[in-house]
Amino acid sequence: MASPGDEEHDPILDDNREAEAISQACVGGERDMAPSAPGPSIQRSGSRPQLDLSKAEIQGNLEERDPTILLPNQSDDISHLALDIGGSLIKLLYFSRHEEDYSNDDDKRKRTIKERLGITNGNLRSYPVLGGRLHFVKFETHKINECLDFIHSKQLHRRDPYPWSSKTLPLGTGVIKVTGGGAYKFADLFKERLGVSIEKEDEMHCLVSGANFLLKAIRHEAFTHMEAEKEFVQIDPNDLYPYLLVNVGSGVSIIKVDGEGKFERVSGTNVGGGTYWGLGKLLTKCKSFDELLELSQKGDNSTIDMLVGDIYGGMDYSKIGLSASTIASSFGKAISENKELEDYRPEDISLSLLRMISYNIGQISYLNALRFGLKRIFFGGFFIRGHAYTMDTISFAVHFWSKGEMQAMFLRHEGFLGALGAFMSYEKHGLDDLMSHQLVERFPMGAPYTGGNIHGPPLGDLNEKISWMEKFVRRGTEITAPVPMTPSKTTGLGGFDVPSSRGSPLRSDASALNIGVLHLVPTLEVFPLLADPKTYEPNTIDLSDQGEREYWLKVLSEHLPDLVDTAVASEGGTEDAKRRGDAFARAFSAHLARLMEEPAAYGKLGLANLLELREECLREFQFLDAYRSIKQRENEASLAVLPDLLEELDSMNEEARLLTLIEGVLAANIFDWGSRACVDLYRKGTIIEIYRMSRNKMQRPWRVDDFDAFKERMLGSGGKQPHRHKRALLFVDNSGADVILGMLPLAREFLRRGTEVVLVANSLPALNDVTAMELPDIVAGAAKHCDILRRAAEMGGLLVDAMVNPGDGSKKDSTSAPLMVVENGCGSPCIDLRQVSSELAAAAKEADLVILEGMGRALHTNFNAQFKCESLKLAMVKNQRLADKLIKGNIYDCVCRYEPPSVSQM
Repeated sequence: MASPGDEEHDPILDDNREAEAISQACVGGERDMAPSAPGPSIQRSGSRPQLDLSKAEIQGNLEERDPTILLPNQSDDISHLALDIGGSLIKLLYFSRHEEDYSNDDDKRKRTIKERLGITNGNLRSYPVLGGRLHFVKFETHKINECLDFIHSKQLHRRDPYPWSSKTLPLGTGVIKVTGGGAYKFADLFKERLGVSIEKEDEMHCLVSGANFLLKAIRHEAFTHMEAEKEFVQIDPNDLYPYLLVNVGSGVSIIKVDGEGKFERVSGTNVGGGTYWGLGKLLTKCKSFDELLELSQKGDNSTIDMLVGDIYGGMDYSKIGLSASTIASSFGKAISENKELEDYRPEDISLSLLRMISYNIGQISYLNALRFGLKRIFFGGFFIRGHAYTMDTISFAVHFWSKGEMQAMFLRHEGFLGALGAFMSYEKHGLDDLMSHQLVERFPMGAPYTGGNIHGPPLGDLNEKISWMEKFVRRGTEITAPVPMTPSKTTGLGGFDVPSSRGSPLRSDASALNIGVLHLVPTLEVFPLLADPKTYEPNTIDLSDQGEREYWLKVLSEHLPDLVDTAVASEGGTEDAKRRGDAFARAFSAHLARLMEEPAAYGKLGLANLLELREECLREFQFLDAYRSIKQRENEASLAVLPDLLEELDSMNEEARLLTLIEGVLAANIFDWGSRACVDLYRKGTIIEIYRMSRNKMQRPWRVDDFDAFKERMLGSGGKQPHRHKRALLFVDNSGADVILGMLPLAREFLRRGTEVVLVANSLPALNDVTAMELPDIVAGAAKHCDILRRAAEMGGLLVDAMVNPGDGSKKDSTSAPLMVVENGCGSPCIDLRQVSSELAAAAKEADLVILEGMGRALHTNFNAQFKCESLKLAMVKNQRLADKLIKGNIYDCVCRYEPPSVSQM
């Protein structure tokens, strides 16, 4: 966005679609950054290189605020830099290598699990430990020298196109892909400053390629915007084409997209964003596009526009369906009134202009969609730039003229379509194979998103980020309800009335594209036992409801001080830990405040997303396992009493034992450091005292009680013996008593019946949840007291020092079965089964029972999930609001929900 008074750089000249701000990337001064030191060599593939976008995941990073796409499956050469240089903004994408310290897959335990689950080397992290990220950065065009400084500081223009190579290229040999008008205007400057040549890419081709990528790769990329309400739309990648892409820059281009590389510009108009700003500048003397938009927020166009009511004495023209408030003629009143330009308020002029142009763009787009029989229209470009009222007016036009049969849709990431398309033009990129379940979006903290303005340096390391947080983000942001929308008193146009609300006033960041960090990981798959992945919705609580949203945001805010104290204590309470803890508190408070004010800021919002955001924010400030010492202490205490519990269980008959086992799981699930009620309990007694108290209070019937149906399935009835389960997946929850005194004894019961058991645990820590990395040690400790667990753990590869060959029948009896551990692919208290690890997906293929345990996995998410196999959901409700909403019960009520395979699967 041009600064006030800047006549040379016109923000609307970008026909390519300028976006709301993503990240700020201003590199100060003339700093130079030396090329990075050579790293370990990695064998290159001999095949023809491609950009591999298959299987992606999104995580936060500690490097910088710039939005990022991780390409962990990338193992061949790619070019690493592309730009879209428009009249107002420069959008830059660059590739960086990414390595993670994965454990060695070739150890005995991993090999045994892979053999048991039938996982080939192609599935379980057997790729070179190499990945990559696509970083998205934005600069103002009139600050192009800062962009060049940024490229130079990272030596992006001199790196070998092989991402793992540390070689630098000689000056004058590099080539960068660029689209937009700046590809021509600044070619000489790039050659002079960086010694690189620009290869110009077709704008329209880049635009379409970028749109196709986003609509396929990001689950909630598209959204509608009506009456200030944003609603995300799930696009089926298999049913994407054809669609209409309307790019509103200075003028308007209307493109019919029929497939990858198949598109045609079918229409357009010279009345677009340039018209709005040009006329607005002449009529209002505004110096910037945003200033003109700001004026429209305060305008009343009825002072200038001729309305139907002005013609018919304040009456509707009901015979043809026109209300009195319908605009009969934009600027029509100026004809009959004896007024000069200075007699009209600039605010009213701006709004009248905005309506006139927005409604006409909507109508022309509808007519083209009608012409080609299309129902889907996507709008983008600098004129849109996330402005709520602009989107509302276009949406109303499309809705009215189509009689509700068509929808205007907008894209969250539309500002980077051209740059993304230019990047993809380097090599064949495998976009057709990329699925939305292979990406997850995270939102690391950084300098603020502020429309076209870019402020704040790129946050190069954690210390820079913390310093910025301390300076600009206050701690303890109060979480309050947003200001209600003000009903509009202005009028509509040509056949329909105005939106009932024009949205909240335009803030400095109102046009921000809230784009997170997109990481692609090669181990994410859809859980194969979901009955219908297309209709599956993980979140049980609807946070689009304002009351629910306010409540849960307040809960997380109130829990924040305890979480910070625990996190700092886990790092020894050092000054560094305190400083990081304070920065985390500021960052997470800022996230919560933003979401309270703008619920759709980060895409579709569910409780699972909120809880995951908290964990990612902790990791961002290097609190990798805040509850580590607490978990260790609780594990030791629970293992000490496990032998007595197992002895008690073995003294019971089958029916009593099964009931006691389920009671034990429910009772042990009380241990949850994410629950305020449970934290208060911990301060009143030891872990064993609380567990015994909880066990003693287990009285049926429970609030949701399907135990009898589960018992009949397990034990049979009327003398009829049931068939045993082949493989059970047990999704475990908390460390300590929950897993050791609850889920392990239940797993043992299945093992003694000859059922294979797979314990499914988090890939990364979250609160006091147990992780897949921690489980083998826990199982080993339990196996010291139990031959059943020891034998099963040996067969499953969990006891490395006493490994049993899976094919050696001499060491197992007829009912022996392996006990295995797999990671679930996430680091949150909840789980989205559309995105699980390949380990879990492989384990699920022969499973006929899924057990989900705990509030996060069985109540907050997946309570309504349907499976192709039997399922059992076990949890103690530790939040009164959740109890009211979900089961109409009370805190500490229990859920035992057994369901046979979904009817459609039987």
